[in-house]
Amino acid sequence: MAKESDLLLAKTQKTMKVSAKNQNNESLVTAKGLMVLGKSEKGLHTADFACCDDDLQVEPFTGKFKMQIMRDGNVYATELPKRIKGKPLFREDNATLSLGKDGRYYFVFSLPEEMVDQLSERLIRQARAIARKAMTLFIEH
Repeated sequence: MAKESDLLLAKTQKTMKVSAKNQNNESLVTAKGLMVLGKSEKGLHTADFACCDDDLQVEPFTGKFKMQIMRDGNVYATELPKRIKGKPLFREDNATLSLGKDGRYYFVFSLPEEMVDQLSERLIRQARAIARKAMTLFIEH
C-alpha cells in the first residue's frame, strides 16, 4: 500500500484547461485526461497530467510555474515571469560594478580558493580599475 508521502491520494479524471499564447492571440484549450499528484523523493510536490484526447494539438512549451490545487480538485497554473538580469556597468577579471533596482551600486568580487594567495593584490588592482572607470563616467555626466 502506498504511503501518503509517495502518492498524495489524487488520481482524478478531470477536464483541465490550458491557456496558451500564440502570437498575441490567447486561446483556451480544454483537455480531458488523468492527473496524478504526488511527492518526489525529496518531499517536493509533483503533478503529472496525461491527456486522453488523441487529436488534441498544443504547442509544446516549458517554463517555471506557480500552481494551485484547490480542495475541489481544480488546478490553476500560472507561468512565473523570467528574472531580468542587469548587465554590470563595469567588469574586470574577478569583479563587477552594477546598479541595482533599489538605486544602490553593488561591487562584487569573487576569487577561486586556489588563488587566495593573490586576494589582496587582485582585489586592490581591480577595485581601483573599476573606481577609475566609474569616476570617469560620473564626471562626464
